[in-house]
Amino acid sequence: MNRSAIVVTTGNQIEGHRIQEYLGVVRGIVVRAPSIGQGFSGALASFFGGNIGAFEEMCDQAREQAFDRMVAHAGQLGANGIIGMRFDATEFAQNTTEVLAYGTAVKLVPIG
Repeated sequence: MNRSAIVVTTGNQIEGHRIQEYLGVVRGIVVRAPSIGQGFSGALASFFGGNIGAFEEMCDQAREQAFDRMVAHAGQLGANGIIGMRFDATEFAQNTTEVLAYGTAVKLVPIG
């Protein structure tokens, strides 16, 4: 599903549209661990302190993938909107993190 075909917001409504139907909760899940290069770069950066760019890149990629999977899930339900979108992350094993994107899929109709 094309990202631009589905409007996504953290709010509970979308300006200029009315929610015609609630289709249910949609989610995208990604489980990530740093690559060897990211782990080495991150360990080196953490030794000196400051922002750890390698880990930041890994987290950003995981969020993007989880978001795309959530949008695809909404598309499978016939949605053209997602409201109440959130991210959640949980470390469940050493250096392994689950990133979850979730929200409520809806069918929107323009007002007016």
